[in-house]
Amino acid sequence: MSLTSSSSFPRAGFRRRLASWLYDALIAVAVYMTAGAASFLIISLMVHFGLFDLQGYQHLSDTIRNTSWLLWPNELWKLGWVSMFFIWFWSKSGQTLGMKAWRLKVQNQDGSLISKTTALKRLLPTLFGLGNFTVLVDRKNKLSLQDRLTNTEVVLLTLEANRGRL
Repeated sequence: MSLTSSSSFPRAGFRRRLASWLYDALIAVAVYMTAGAASFLIISLMVHFGLFDLQGYQHLSDTIRNTSWLLWPNELWKLGWVSMFFIWFWSKSGQTLGMKAWRLKVQNQDGSLISKTTALKRLLPTLFGLGNFTVLVDRKNKLSLQDRLTNTEVVLLTLEANRGRL
C-alpha cells in the first residue's frame, strides 16, 4: 500500500461534509442511546441494592428526569460517550464512519493526524455540525469554523487513499 501524503488532497466542500454529518448524527444518536441504556442499568442496580430509592416517583425514568443529582450526571455521561466517539475516530484515523463513507478525513494542515486534545477542541465549535456552514461563506479556502479555530482541515480522499481500516 502506498503512503500518499494527505496534505496533497483538496479540501472538502459543504455537501460532502453535510452528508457525512448526517451519517455520523445517526451513529451519535445510537451511541447516546446505548450510553443511556447503560446508565439506566447502573441506576437501576443502585436502586435495587438500596443505595437510594425512587424519590417518591413510581418509575425510575421519572426519578432520573426529575432528580437533578441524577439527571445532570446522566446527561453528561451520555454526552461524554458521544464526544469520545468523535475524539477517538478523529485522532485514531482522521475519519469517523460517516467520513469514511464520504471519503473525508480531518487532519492538521500539514497532513498529520490530529491529537486527542485538538479533537476535543474541535467539538464545541462544531456546534452539532453548524460550524460547517462557514464553508458556504468561505468557498475559496473551504474551512469550517472548527477548522479555523484548531488549524485543521477536512480533505477529500481518493478512492485508493480511503481504503483500509478505520
